[in-house]
Amino acid sequence: MMTRTAAREIAVHLSFEESVNPMDAGEMFDVFFDRDYYATLSSEDELYSDYPDDAQLRYIRRLAGGVAEHSAELDSYIEKYSRNWRFERISRVAAAIIRVAMFELLYMPEEIPYKAAINEAVTIAKGYEEPDVVRFVNGVLGGFVKGELGGADEK
Repeated sequence: MMTRTAAREIAVHLSFEESVNPMDAGEMFDVFFDRDYYATLSSEDELYSDYPDDAQLRYIRRLAGGVAEHSAELDSYIEKYSRNWRFERISRVAAAIIRVAMFELLYMPEEIPYKAAINEAVTIAKGYEEPDVVRFVNGVLGGFVKGELGGADEK
């Protein structure tokens, strides 16, 4: 059974792919979750050992599709809260992680508490990035919650 954390990380992978591949997000989703194609991924990454159930597929589609639809808005927030980092300096992986978490914070607050979204993003970042980038991800998301969503205590 796939965990919500694994589903979120897959959404990060799709969001990363959207940033480097010009394919339509819906089309990419359909290709990615073709059962035969998906089965080939499990040999490359344990994350893909379980095929998502319908609820997880809806969640992943909502995250990846939402990030694609709102990428300009999310990137403007990343730029606003990236103190001392130019947007071009942010790795595509870190940007994908931040975009997914920001989408959850902005558009899914009833489902995902602020602290959970930030903690999940930091945990995912630890698997891909150096400690200074992990701190950066945490700082951007913390600043975003304080600056745009009224603080970290409300949710």
